[in-house]
Amino acid sequence: MKRLLPIQSKDNIPTFYQNTPIGLLLEYHNLYRTFATYDKAQLLIGMCMDNRKHLHIPDNFSFIIRAGGANLRYSEFKVSYAIAVGGIKHIALIGHNNCGMVNLISRKTQFINGLVETAGWEKETAEQHFMNFAPMFEIGNEIDFTLSETKRLRHRYPKIVIAPMMYLVEDNKLYFIKEE
Repeated sequence: MKRLLPIQSKDNIPTFYQNTPIGLLLEYHNLYRTFATYDKAQLLIGMCMDNRKHLHIPDNFSFIIRAGGANLRYSEFKVSYAIAVGGIKHIALIGHNNCGMVNLISRKTQFINGLVETAGWEKETAEQHFMNFAPMFEIGNEIDFTLSETKRLRHRYPKIVIAPMMYLVEDNKLYFIKEE
């Protein structure tokens, strides 16, 4: 928790992000700012596919890419599209605590059995599927991964403002991740 910056008032939003789409995201979600009307997206939000997370934002305010662990490595064309065609200049990368993409190996048996029982897969095929893809989607620590993904995206898109954030499922609030 020492690495997270809570946003409980507009003054808590770092100056760099105030009066930007990233600041507005925090005002809408955490501070319940009255919704404005948008006819085009103001930012791209990259966040986990986890069903426990829901953002309080106006319609048409943002593009949202949901991927396990907020891992956008395999969604880069979509990121590029939002920037090139959608005119996006700001990205909020939102990880969350208690993410299922952390320590995937601990879910190996559940994953394999789930594919066998629910999807009708053969056990061997499910095992191969897990072993082929789990290393690609394992994120390690949520905060560290979100920071590393932010750094990677900043290198890839140097003119785009990218903010690393965490969503805590206990209070449904967004926090900035403190960067060193």
